[in-house]
Amino acid sequence: MIRVTTFAGKSVAVFGLGASGIATAKALIAGGADVVASDDNAASCQAAADAGIATADFKDTNWATFDALILAPGIPLTHHEPHWAAHGAKLAGVEVIGDLELFVRERRKQDFEVPLIAITGTNGKSTTTALTAHILREAGRDVQVGGNIGTAMLLLEPFAPGRHYVVECSSYQIDLAPSLDPTVGVLLNVTPDHLDRHGTIENYAAVKARLVAGAQRAVVGVDDAYSRKIAGDLDEHRAGPLPEKIMRLSTRDSAQSDIGIDGTNVVLRRDGRTQAVADLAGIGSLRGSHNAENACAAAAALLMLPEPLSADEIARGMRSFPGLAHRMEELGRQDRTLFVNDSKATNADSARRALSSFGRIYWIAGGRPKAGGLAALAPHFPRIAKAYLIGEAEARFAKDLDGKLAYQRCTDLATATAAASRDALADGRPGAVVLLSPAAASFDQFANFEARGDAFRALVAQLKLPVNAAEPDQ
Repeated sequence: MIRVTTFAGKSVAVFGLGASGIATAKALIAGGADVVASDDNAASCQAAADAGIATADFKDTNWATFDALILAPGIPLTHHEPHWAAHGAKLAGVEVIGDLELFVRERRKQDFEVPLIAITGTNGKSTTTALTAHILREAGRDVQVGGNIGTAMLLLEPFAPGRHYVVECSSYQIDLAPSLDPTVGVLLNVTPDHLDRHGTIENYAAVKARLVAGAQRAVVGVDDAYSRKIAGDLDEHRAGPLPEKIMRLSTRDSAQSDIGIDGTNVVLRRDGRTQAVADLAGIGSLRGSHNAENACAAAAALLMLPEPLSADEIARGMRSFPGLAHRMEELGRQDRTLFVNDSKATNADSARRALSSFGRIYWIAGGRPKAGGLAALAPHFPRIAKAYLIGEAEARFAKDLDGKLAYQRCTDLATATAAASRDALADGRPGAVVLLSPAAASFDQFANFEARGDAFRALVAQLKLPVNAAEPDQ
């Protein structure tokens, strides 16, 4: 645990008592703060009390008695309206921040350098975070990895000389971290997401931009309009050779980028020369153009550290990267058919990345739909042999696909997996892929995308294909 001493002797309210909230309260208490915690859920309050944390009902509290409110990332800060606790604290002039802000304030108190790589983006941030940490670890560096990827930041090992931190940051966390100042900040991309929380895409992009604006050095993907504008806003501060203030990343346009892709190689472009950093050929865990972007971002971040890694260290780490569960996770093959779990693809843009990576796809899609449906995926329909639709999105997705490609309405994941597997194995040609890449949230039938991916993995592991003919195509 990282003890938070920046509030020692002060009174702090903590609201939102999930895993990160309880970790935050404990870290503050360990650092000498007087902490009172609360949650809208009585069971969560009881869990905190059982852990030795003082709790109270904040609805009648005098917010002026607190020095700060530490808000869990999932609690609305602004849109569509702020949570009542955040609203009350702000009215009383009490600062409202999150655990990421506590982390960076404590980091600045150290009398030694603490390298921090902070990574955000609409898509790809978890893979990039895991890949960056893996390469550092393989190169012999002392690494802690956490944040939005899993381990709460304040549960990481304490700051120590030579220890590197790689953290994934959601827009919610950045919104609650006004002084975020990583050694290297990485912004992969910005596409519409979480607009219910931020109100507009412009607000969402502005929050993402804060991570790189406060960074000592920044890596910014420039393959979407919002990220290009963010890079342009930072570019006036760019000067001299590496390490520069900003490194632009593009996998599409070499003229726009300082780091990108040439064939299968991650390449660095500077001083009119091109240097190969790593070859991605044959690395299954980094298959597809989206993973090429992730690999470029990881390489750029590691090259921009005060003590950078060498190209050989980066290439070696990429070759041994196992990948992440539920993100283009190759579950294995049966005959010539590959089974891939991409349950993390909870929106169309993320599913697009998976669909662009394969040729003959038996595609399982559906869940709780998000704005836009499947229209953005139309250019990839020729890659899809057939779609298998599930969940609340089934009727809507069927309408999107009607007359464009073959599909089957399956209602649930088990039915879809059996049907897709049967059809793919009957195909008999090389390159057939049964792909779970839902382009929708999981919450209609599963607790989260991990539970959905775990269910698919179990179904594939025990697969016994029926001999009866498939339901007729629509």
